[in-house]
Amino acid sequence: MASSFSDQLTLLSSLTFNRGINVLKIYWSYFWSKLSKNGTITGLPLSITIEPTTACNLGCPECPSGLKQFTRAEGNLKTDFYKKIIDEVKHHAFYLNFYFQGEPYINPNFLEMVSYANTKKIYTATSTNAHFLTTQKAEETVKSGLSRLTISIDGTTQETYESYRKGGDLNKVLEGAKNIIEAKKKLNSKTPYVIFQFLVVQPNEHQLEDAKKLSTQIGVDEIRFKTAQVYDYKNGNPLIPTIEKYARYKKQTDGTYKLKNKMPNECWRMWSSCVITWDGKIVPCCFDKDAKHQLGDLKTHSLKQIWQNTDYVKFRKQLLLNRSAIDICQNCTEGTKVFD
Repeated sequence: MASSFSDQLTLLSSLTFNRGINVLKIYWSYFWSKLSKNGTITGLPLSITIEPTTACNLGCPECPSGLKQFTRAEGNLKTDFYKKIIDEVKHHAFYLNFYFQGEPYINPNFLEMVSYANTKKIYTATSTNAHFLTTQKAEETVKSGLSRLTISIDGTTQETYESYRKGGDLNKVLEGAKNIIEAKKKLNSKTPYVIFQFLVVQPNEHQLEDAKKLSTQIGVDEIRFKTAQVYDYKNGNPLIPTIEKYARYKKQTDGTYKLKNKMPNECWRMWSSCVITWDGKIVPCCFDKDAKHQLGDLKTHSLKQIWQNTDYVKFRKQLLLNRSAIDICQNCTEGTKVFD
């Protein structure tokens, strides 16, 4: 498998002078805020997560998109609205994640959107279940300039794979991954950097070594094993792996479970990035899947206005004072490391 060095170079190549100055402003704001417990901020987000669609072809058990459990509106990101957002953020943001909820390739204009961001020299990444990566779509993906493609695999046999990826077909996933690798070779392209992501749950934890071998066989650049978030974990859950390294939760003496890691009153992501729903709502992070903590609307205000408004400052301050009181933080093990 290839080194991630080329991927890091791709990311660094998107760091212009103005974006670099903004990075310094965000760093300063973050560390000063931790000392002062003040939610004010200088600079604008370095990273933007934008949602191409809420639709998904699968029905994964811990995903509100797959289970159709949203209370918010569902739909596809519109191209003109998206371009307006990119034109606003291109001076300060250099990382664009095309994924929040849903399967990105369901949006028929997804790769056109990737191409547009690529013309603005923005690093682009997405995550897919790979069911739509036909030979043609794989070539279009490479031509779009997509920087990183994460493919969810979660099993090396159909039985294990579909135990979590309900309605999924492992053969389609593997064929899609092969199509991407072949398209890169055909077009002599180093991008996208292809990652197999294996979400470790109890039904598939026996296949970790097989997954490594499969990733080498297919020829992806990297495989990553990810801990799984489950909503109902207090009294145990059949998805929680027995391998402690890959479990977010730890069993206590009374038989109940708790989040394994501590939750310090800080979160780099609240200073460095934001999430935009398909219809333009700004939410704090990817753990707010149903957009309950809306901090602004890009259809009525600019991102700069929202980023520094009273609600955003108040949210950051609350996080610095008592993060555990914020519901979307209560099942989170991420966000405390700079560039984690």
